[in-house]
Amino acid sequence: MARGVVTRVVADFFDVVDNGSVRRCRSRGMVKRQWGGILVGDRVEYEPQGANEGIVEKIYERKTKLIRPPIANVDQALLVFSLVSPDFHFRLVDKVLVSVMHAGLDAVMAITKCDLADEQSFDAIAEPYRRAGFTVIRLATKQAEGIAEVKRALAGKVSVFAGPSGAGKSTLANAIVPGLGQQMGEISAKLGRGKHTTRHVELFTLNSDTFIADTPGFSQMTIDHKPAQLRLWYPEFQLAAEQCLYRGCLHYQEVDCGVKDAVANGGGVAKERYDSYRELLAELMEQEERRY
Repeated sequence: MARGVVTRVVADFFDVVDNGSVRRCRSRGMVKRQWGGILVGDRVEYEPQGANEGIVEKIYERKTKLIRPPIANVDQALLVFSLVSPDFHFRLVDKVLVSVMHAGLDAVMAITKCDLADEQSFDAIAEPYRRAGFTVIRLATKQAEGIAEVKRALAGKVSVFAGPSGAGKSTLANAIVPGLGQQMGEISAKLGRGKHTTRHVELFTLNSDTFIADTPGFSQMTIDHKPAQLRLWYPEFQLAAEQCLYRGCLHYQEVDCGVKDAVANGGGVAKERYDSYRELLAELMEQEERRY
């Protein structure tokens, strides 16, 4: 028996990477029934057949599982957003960030096009997230600034790229592995923004234990939580929330709110992050009203 990682699902066949080589595998019916199907990212045991084929005999327990797109064992999301062109937008970033955290993934932020603005502009958006405990990497790909730091963040992990079009994901991918951006772009072009976009996923191998997932639909995810849950995904709120008068405080319109006080008094909660929280909370409240 040999072991590998599923990098692509094509109908009833599965591409399994093992020490850099790819085998086109099938699966025993009982294996698929046991796990409800085989996903990209699954770590499997297979029986080699011929030069480049095999039969999947076992799926190892999954650490994580995403539904849209369907992928297993993702460790983290690399959020790629530009400083300018298009301009950085806290609410859009936080919407993706909340989805990532709710899925049980770690998040690393990569801010591109930093050579097109002054350093103070980068610091103004990086500081609120660093204060909240996130890693924020400054990128100027023409000068290769930040590429080594991104590679270190990706090493030994399965990562998904998330971010809007125009943010520089392809340029960053090419800087990590020459030609990778073109491969990812070809998949996105084939899928467009149709109904299959959020279901397609493919893993690209950087080395034996480092993978990047190309997930065109990941950045289209919408948040669908109870309004009261949103505050849980803003880690910098937690300490200030201990000073709230009400245990269930939403940090919205309540009086004696520790989070609002922290924003007003520079107590560890950035106004930009709090403003985006209020916008997302209002969006969730509206969704809940329509639901009932």
